[in-house]
Amino acid sequence: MQLYYDILPSPIGDLLILAHEFAIREIVFQTKEQDHMVNSEWIHSSELIEQTKNELKAYFSGQLKEFSVNVNPHGTPFQKQIWKNVITIPHGHVCSYQDVANNTNNPSACRAVGRANSQNPIPIIIPCHRVIGKSGKLTGYAGGLDRKQHLLNLEGINIEDYPEQYKLF
Repeated sequence: MQLYYDILPSPIGDLLILAHEFAIREIVFQTKEQDHMVNSEWIHSSELIEQTKNELKAYFSGQLKEFSVNVNPHGTPFQKQIWKNVITIPHGHVCSYQDVANNTNNPSACRAVGRANSQNPIPIIIPCHRVIGKSGKLTGYAGGLDRKQHLLNLEGINIEDYPEQYKLF
């Protein structure tokens, strides 16, 4: 299956976007020390990649609150169940890992939810940054807590001012 790619400079660093013909497969945070991880067999850009870049730019400029691009993350059935739940968290809202576990009928799976979130291959679009600790505090984020805080601030969420705001469901 053919992969398409492009790199989007963003306020939180360069984003490597990977897609198949009909769905986004990955968004990878690139670090300054790291060369862009581009495979010579990938094709530069596609209509879907351009749509994704445009939607991400609109999101970062505050003009987009809900993504419409198709996503097809690679993961286990449990991970996909968690990501399917996380993608329903509305822009400008947060919930806890426990809330996600409860919403997937796995109330004892709080840590597994955290692990699935940390392996989310399509951050921002599958908004794992909107999942925080039950205490209302920021917890781990594969892209780093500074990026998580930036994304939450972009959506008008200040965790320190509103610690009870994590209750979404």
